[in-house]
Amino acid sequence: MEHAKLYERLADRLSNLEKFPRIKEEKSIAALMEEHGISRRDFMKWAAGVTAMLSLPSEFTPLMAQAAELTDRLPVIWLHMAECTGCSESLLRTDAPTIDSLIFDHISLEYHETLMVACGWQAEHNLESAIEKYKGKYILMVEGGIPAGSSEFFLTVGPHGQTGQKSAQKAADSAAAIFAIGSCSSFGGIQAAHPNPTNAQPLSKITNKPVINVPGCPPSEKNIVGNVLHYILFGTLPALDAYNRPKWAYGLRIHDLCERRGHFDAGEFVQEFGDAGAKKGFCLYKVGCKGPYTFNNCSRERFNQHTSWPVQAGHGCIGCSEPGFWDNMGPFEEPLGDRLYNTVYGEGADKTADKVGVALLTATAVGIAAHAAIAAVKGSGKTEE
Repeated sequence: MEHAKLYERLADRLSNLEKFPRIKEEKSIAALMEEHGISRRDFMKWAAGVTAMLSLPSEFTPLMAQAAELTDRLPVIWLHMAECTGCSESLLRTDAPTIDSLIFDHISLEYHETLMVACGWQAEHNLESAIEKYKGKYILMVEGGIPAGSSEFFLTVGPHGQTGQKSAQKAADSAAAIFAIGSCSSFGGIQAAHPNPTNAQPLSKITNKPVINVPGCPPSEKNIVGNVLHYILFGTLPALDAYNRPKWAYGLRIHDLCERRGHFDAGEFVQEFGDAGAKKGFCLYKVGCKGPYTFNNCSRERFNQHTSWPVQAGHGCIGCSEPGFWDNMGPFEEPLGDRLYNTVYGEGADKTADKVGVALLTATAVGIAAHAAIAAVKGSGKTEE
């Protein structure tokens, strides 16, 4: 019953949104998909995946598809602060565009310094015009940490010499929703690492309006586009964790869904890169994997068109979606000896990693010893009559 009411409410919202004129008149989302050889069937499969990712019932898939097709009604202003542009690049640099990247391309990006042709006075005029024209209606996405306070002059751009802090504050004041894209904008990133010479701050520290953090270095395209679709669908902010990250994307630890988790439970660890354990795909915990402390969906969504991610490629998670990871998660290839890992057995510190697997196997009594004995008999070539 509750699902039926929610479905009806979302359908009404999309119906009203559909009445808005397309900002980009030259081509629809459906036409763009067809042009790139993406069938309606593939599009609906993608919509079903995003629906599941947002923890919605499968019957909401048609609504998700409709929301994706209405992204051309949505004005977006994307600001670059102190960063490497890696978050934008993760969406744009692809040899065969995914549905996510095509939707991002088709969103009405009213201002994006990397993509637009305009520069200087014209670029600044475009930004000011977009803020004024779509006041209270646009989504603001900010990439990069922001030098603030007495150090805000470190990011002075444009012919009027406006600081990054002033530009971000002005754009945030008139935005309908605000997303901090990447760890730099969410938490300060490497710019805010000790000793933070530019006093770089996360976006949430320079505006009083609610900011949805989408951290990662870079975040996956699914996490960026998924938040846009959630806003189109619901018109509200998603459920957030203590760090204002959407729970649908950052609700579980890397460790929870890691493909090497079984080896962790069995006490099978890579001792050093290139050893026999590494070749067998053992757990990377003892060579620095920060998966137990990192909340993200990398193991599900992956990168490079969802083909792989760092742990699959043989390197541990470095915790890039956590606050202050440059300072708090290093050294990246060593365990954190002083960090408590709260296991159900109360073992605690990382330095007890060897004990974890033994404790798990002993407590769960899953018959490993019997299995090993049977395997040994089979291996010796003996059989029972």
